[in-house]
Amino acid sequence: MPETIVVATGNPHKVSEIEAILAPVMPEVEFKALGELGEFDEPEEDGDTFLANALIKARAAAEATGLRAVADDSGLVVDALDGAPGIHSARWCGHHGDDAANNAKLAREMADVPEPERTARFHSCVVLVDPADGSYLAGEGDCEGAIGYEGVGEHGFGYDPYFLPEATPGLTMAQLTPEQKNAISHRFKALQALAAQL
Repeated sequence: MPETIVVATGNPHKVSEIEAILAPVMPEVEFKALGELGEFDEPEEDGDTFLANALIKARAAAEATGLRAVADDSGLVVDALDGAPGIHSARWCGHHGDDAANNAKLAREMADVPEPERTARFHSCVVLVDPADGSYLAGEGDCEGAIGYEGVGEHGFGYDPYFLPEATPGLTMAQLTPEQKNAISHRFKALQALAAQL
């Protein structure tokens, strides 16, 4: 029987992205979203770093299921805004998961920032927690870029329409195919860093 590792997310795309990178180094494992294993309360993400929040999610999933757990925490870090929205990326507008309101706030806050100072990055921290002793491995990754003046593109989610990755000049994250995005994404790099330790 393959070992099951629980992925502390409700997002099936995240599970397949994690599986694609970790499966080659963990061949005897199947990855399942937490929701596939039952109904669980979401823990309060009250950490003050990406690592702390990833650990809160992974440890809660490991405790609830008794399985090894993977979780990530990621967000947009804008230099001109002193690192905001950072760990508050999903709820920057005041409530959780309102992409339109978050992007409207980003556009307002960046309206007067000149082009050379619009640098930013997506940051991701991915952890793998062992329920036996709470020990963990962590990988971190960045996708460097800049904030555009308007939202462009139909793909992706969150701040993708405003984020111009360095690796794809002239295109926002929301204009990339999922394959193009995964090849340069912060989560991809964080997962690679984690995979290298396994």
